[in-house]
Amino acid sequence: MSVLKILIIVTNVSMYASGKLETGLWLSELTHIYHAAKEKGYDITIASPKGGNIPIDPESLKFFTLDKVSTGYWSDISFRETLNNSHSLAEVADEQYDLVYLAGGHGTMYDFPDDVVMQSIIKKQYENGRIVAAICHGVGGLLNVKLSNGENLIKGKTITGFDWFEETLARRKKEVPFNLEAAIKERGAHLKKAFIPMTSHVVVVDGNLITGQNPFSSKEMDRVVMKAL
Repeated sequence: MSVLKILIIVTNVSMYASGKLETGLWLSELTHIYHAAKEKGYDITIASPKGGNIPIDPESLKFFTLDKVSTGYWSDISFRETLNNSHSLAEVADEQYDLVYLAGGHGTMYDFPDDVVMQSIIKKQYENGRIVAAICHGVGGLLNVKLSNGENLIKGKTITGFDWFEETLARRKKEVPFNLEAAIKERGAHLKKAFIPMTSHVVVVDGNLITGQNPFSSKEMDRVVMKAL
């Protein structure tokens, strides 16, 4: 039996356009899926649009957001080294994966939506009936993916992602380059939100498109995705 292959895509962007605040990957949105896959012995590849260093959003390293799993990995020198040396998407684009997972963090709002290599990877993955999953701002990587019929991947689908009210709670409305909730709706998708903001919420469509709303969905996402695999 062959080992399942997982591609986790993360951001290279470390600053908001204003230059006032740092951003990057939200750590727990990587560590939980990484940990679950590692425990099952899956083959994991971490890639980013440019390759190389993965900046971590300092907000995700604070005491109230850094959970036990993330703390363990953040103190692991070999894991930190892995984050310093991610593959570029161009290097992995021709590989075949059982899961393509888009981790979040505000940095993704800058380098995910218009990355044509990422769009090609996601399109191929989805049309081959394999799992595409995205969490929080990582959902922005789905926005401009067009299928072979020319329509947006998310058109007519019910998905979730970091909504505009949560952006208010995060105090980032004036920093972000666009409104993710509005962008999702503009492409003909229905955004399904958790009843209570900043609580776990995961949506599965067609069995192979899985989205999570926010960082607090990380644990539920890894359970749902692992079950789907």
